[in-house]
Amino acid sequence: MARLIDSGPGCPTPTPLRGPNAAEARGLVYDDAVRAETDHLYPLVQDFVTPMEWPAIAPLVAAINRLKAEKNAVILAHNYMTPDIFRLVGDFRGDSLQLAREAAAVDADIIVQAGVHFMAETSKILAPQKTVLIPDMRAGCSLADSITAADVRLIKQKFPDYPVVTYVNTSADVKAECHITCTSSNAAQVVEAIAKEWNTDTVILVPDQYLAKNVAAQTKIRVMTWPGACEVHEMFTADDVHALREAHPGVVILAHPECPPDVLEAADFAGSTSALANYVAEKSPHKVVLLTECSMSDNVAAENPGTNFIRPCNLCPHMKRITLENIYDCLVKGEHEVTIPEDVRVRAKTAIDAMLALPRMEKPLAFETGLKPLELDMVV
Repeated sequence: MARLIDSGPGCPTPTPLRGPNAAEARGLVYDDAVRAETDHLYPLVQDFVTPMEWPAIAPLVAAINRLKAEKNAVILAHNYMTPDIFRLVGDFRGDSLQLAREAAAVDADIIVQAGVHFMAETSKILAPQKTVLIPDMRAGCSLADSITAADVRLIKQKFPDYPVVTYVNTSADVKAECHITCTSSNAAQVVEAIAKEWNTDTVILVPDQYLAKNVAAQTKIRVMTWPGACEVHEMFTADDVHALREAHPGVVILAHPECPPDVLEAADFAGSTSALANYVAEKSPHKVVLLTECSMSDNVAAENPGTNFIRPCNLCPHMKRITLENIYDCLVKGEHEVTIPEDVRVRAKTAIDAMLALPRMEKPLAFETGLKPLELDMVV
């Protein structure tokens, strides 16, 4: 039995004082004006933010939205952002391809990239006249870091007859050395288009080996690749899929094509982040698993309250460097501007423009599941 200790009226131990939260530390308070500006937004995140947390978050949301109006700024929020960012301050939301298109067309002086560094670079490539900010310069990407421009130059020297396609999850320097970019939404389309343009049956797709293997299974084009991987998606296994089916009978399992091919073989559906979101919206499965980054499930769940989401959680540590606090700070201070040497930007834009010039798909392509994994030749 627990002991009750009577310290008496002269107890010398004071009650610890609560320190200021992130909003208060910036001079922001939850007052009547903030309530009027933000309380109608709370239902958008009530499944993820408790009522006790809301007074600490609302002042940052209000201040960010005010700053955007004052500075003619917009926030591009990737699907992997937490719901407070994605739903409350993001002006444009979606996957890499959607955000790339918005960056080129948006009427704003400042773009804040709520995502990782290669995404901010892509925005700058397509909108050089705009100021592009990223809230934390450390928000990188394990996949983008797996290959360099020098690596691509060596690949082209070794295989001069084959076009090199780069996934958008790469640096501007890498894009500048490649012939065309792709996203997980259109990778198979891009591979087939560039093969036809070059009159070849072989295409090199870098740097994600799993995306390349999954694309190769969808097309008759021979695909060669590079040994890169996303640290989030690589962690999922076919054993995870089998365990989820056993633990949750009737669950529909959706996988991102950056997952290993045996995961797609065991899944019910596979596609880009947009394709996964579209599937849930259109099919309304009773119970579903998204094998991708955690916040993606949170954001799709908010749009589909009738679906029960089972959430095996793999967080991207790079995406999670972006917070409401550092979005506010970068807007206030104009810090962490992303710049690219003009010669690199122009060459990288050529590769992106080649992708954007392809016929726009009505909806993201799905990857056929149930296929046996292929082994591809590596370019190293």
